[in-house]
Amino acid sequence: MNYNLAFIGFGNVGQALARLLVRKQSILEKDYGITFSITGIATGRHGFAVNPNGFDIAKVLEIVEGGKFIFPLSSFNVQDSLAVIQHSQADVMFENSPVNHSTGQPAIDHCKAALNLGMHAITANKGTVVHAYRELTALAKSKNRKFYFESTVLGGSPVFSVFREAMPAAELLSFRGVLNSTTNIILSRMENGETFDQAVKYCQSIGVAETDPSNDVDGWDAAIKAAALVTVLMDTPFTPRQVERKGIREITPGMIAQAKVEKKRYKLVCSAERNGNQIKARVAPELVAVSDPLYGMENSTTGVAFRTDVLGDYSIIESEREGMVAGPIPTAYGLFADFINAVKK
Repeated sequence: MNYNLAFIGFGNVGQALARLLVRKQSILEKDYGITFSITGIATGRHGFAVNPNGFDIAKVLEIVEGGKFIFPLSSFNVQDSLAVIQHSQADVMFENSPVNHSTGQPAIDHCKAALNLGMHAITANKGTVVHAYRELTALAKSKNRKFYFESTVLGGSPVFSVFREAMPAAELLSFRGVLNSTTNIILSRMENGETFDQAVKYCQSIGVAETDPSNDVDGWDAAIKAAALVTVLMDTPFTPRQVERKGIREITPGMIAQAKVEKKRYKLVCSAERNGNQIKARVAPELVAVSDPLYGMENSTTGVAFRTDVLGDYSIIESEREGMVAGPIPTAYGLFADFINAVKK
């Protein structure tokens, strides 16, 4: 079956997803009976375009990589993301607009519009989960569609789908992990002698940190990921502001050196624990010993350990691989996997 796809956001992740779809095109058709056309694209820098007959993906990528506008490719005069969703005639929408930690907008409205038009809504945007998980899940169910968001935590590693499909009725009691790769890279490079500023500049040079790195180094990205895990896996609405939060700005080279003498490391640790009807979530730097599973998570390696009422500790680790974990490909794969899981019978 052929599926029309709309891309809301076509930055590094969206472009990586487009390339992945092309690379896996024959496998999709052979193993799943899936063919696809990209019929709508909305970007912040390159404009908006819709073509119900499908775009030449290579041409779109060439235009975007060249810094040009895509609107000459459009069959309609579309001026915003909602218009792209409305006119794309898509079956699946990939929502990858920038995250709004405070409200989740406009990503939430994008997902609502897509679901109301009968599309599956698949997103890497954490704001949709922490601010509208129950609403969007209920809307998707009412439309017999899926709202999936595997890429919001740990890139493409299966976190939410494992609990949804492989661990039914398991009650999550607590979790603890390293969820932000940028701060992990910074701390690892400081262990090797760099200053905080040098390590931040390195992360900016490889594209994993923004010009303003506050979102990472002050713990907001980690906090919204922790809130997403609590919201979905502990079935309790939770926002980033409910997470006790402290970043890594106060970690000095002297502190790093002293930790090495003690055979310990600093990690920005995300954790949450249920105590009766209360849930306490926290993001903060912690000294971890060699015996701690988090100790071995160096550079861009991230992971989380879950404790449930039916199993021992269950861990998911996304180990560093050059050009992969710190880049957009794992996130793109999470979207790709959600696409297959949403449409397969």
